[in-house]
Amino acid sequence: MKRTIILVLVILVVGLQLVPVDRSNPPVMNDLQAPAAVKEILVRSCYDCHSNTTRWPWYARVAPVSWLVAGHVWDGRAALNFSAWLRYDYGEQQRLGAAVIETMEKHTMPLPAYIYLHPEAKLTGSEIRTLRGWRP
Repeated sequence: MKRTIILVLVILVVGLQLVPVDRSNPPVMNDLQAPAAVKEILVRSCYDCHSNTTRWPWYARVAPVSWLVAGHVWDGRAALNFSAWLRYDYGEQQRLGAAVIETMEKHTMPLPAYIYLHPEAKLTGSEIRTLRGWRP
């Protein structure tokens, strides 16, 4: 009985790998132009989910984790995409810029799970102050 359950689970996990997941990176059309210090912070802490230059890690190829990672990226790009920054009008850029700073000050972004896997994405107080001085 145990062997049958294990065999079924193995077949199920292997079968899940056959479900395609879109891990594409569309072309960068109008990337954000910002001071170098600001851009470095955003690229390191935000761009994997909020741009078309996502670095897809190995675990983004293993279902069901791949579905979660891809979902986060697609949701992130829909909410804010730095690779399409110039498509936003001035008011939207201002709103999005303020939202970036607010979420970082509240430590709701980057997501805790992302920081756990990418500790370099964690922001320091100095980096948050740098972003606070940025005006898109």
